[in-house]
Amino acid sequence: MARIDLNHIRHAYGANPKSDKDYALREVHHSFDDGGAYALLGPSGCGKTTLLNIISGLLHASHGQLLFDGKDVTRLSTQERNIAQVFQFPVIYDTMTVYDNLAFPLRNRGVAEADVDRKVRETLDMIDLASWAKRKARGLTADQKQKISLGRGLVRSDVNAILFDEPLTVIDPHMKWVLRSQLKQLHRRFGYTMIYVTHDQTEALTFAEKVVVMYDGEIVQIGTPAELFERPKHTFVGYFIGSPGMNVMPVSVEGNRARLGGQVIDLPGSPKAEGNEIELGIRPEYVRLGAAGMPVTVRKVEDIGRHKVVRASLEGREIAAILGEDDQVPADARVTFDPAGINLYDKSWRVEMGA
Repeated sequence: MARIDLNHIRHAYGANPKSDKDYALREVHHSFDDGGAYALLGPSGCGKTTLLNIISGLLHASHGQLLFDGKDVTRLSTQERNIAQVFQFPVIYDTMTVYDNLAFPLRNRGVAEADVDRKVRETLDMIDLASWAKRKARGLTADQKQKISLGRGLVRSDVNAILFDEPLTVIDPHMKWVLRSQLKQLHRRFGYTMIYVTHDQTEALTFAEKVVVMYDGEIVQIGTPAELFERPKHTFVGYFIGSPGMNVMPVSVEGNRARLGGQVIDLPGSPKAEGNEIELGIRPEYVRLGAAGMPVTVRKVEDIGRHKVVRASLEGREIAAILGEDDQVPADARVTFDPAGINLYDKSWRVEMGA
């Protein structure tokens, strides 16, 4: 496995880019630690697959440098980088047996047959396909075929990283959960460097140690699932992570207080924020609904089993709050904000609040 350094990587698909808007991938300067499990998370078109393909060598970046363990691989091919990539649709050899599908990359590199047999049998046990070894791949289910794609990466001892490009899209919901769990177990057991592209926050947050959130061609935050939830660095992270996403509303700030229309909200500190683009962000989990606080008009209550989502209007702004399964919505509802969940943003970026 390898440490991967992205040094000021940028990419434009068109010729002669003149501004940031011309770049599918704006400047990315980041390192993926050896043995780390990362997810590239974001909506379609945000640049995550472009970044993955640059790492793999399927695409050469317009600008910047790519290093594996300090070695410049910017112009090397995928084969020379020793990358294994698992795509959205499984790429396997239908006429071969499951065993031969896994043996193929080793035989292609001239590995001795005794070593091939040992590695293939170890890998078959890892991906839970040992009983299918002699079966032709043609008749397998989508999740079994995807396991073979994964196995072809695991069977090699020279792989620097295993890259996943939305690998569970064609898998049914139950098997998605099973495969995610198996991937996590494999990472914990063997310490492979894994980078996983997805637009599904559940996949990203359950698989990765660190999630790389991308938006509009750039990385807006890298953090653990807890960090992304508690302290989104950008309003997009707040919108995109969580269900429902973070409430964001324009406010004016005076010292350690924020004003929203006719309401005053106490802040946990005094932020250094000025201008007309200040916003307060608070997740629905930190909005307290009761008989005291700021008056709201309840628009809708969604009972989704383990809890309720209350949709309301506060000073003309839509706001969501989460209630427990057995909690009741007051007739004259009011809300307060838990200070621990309050974030403040200036031009969409989070600002620190001093004591």
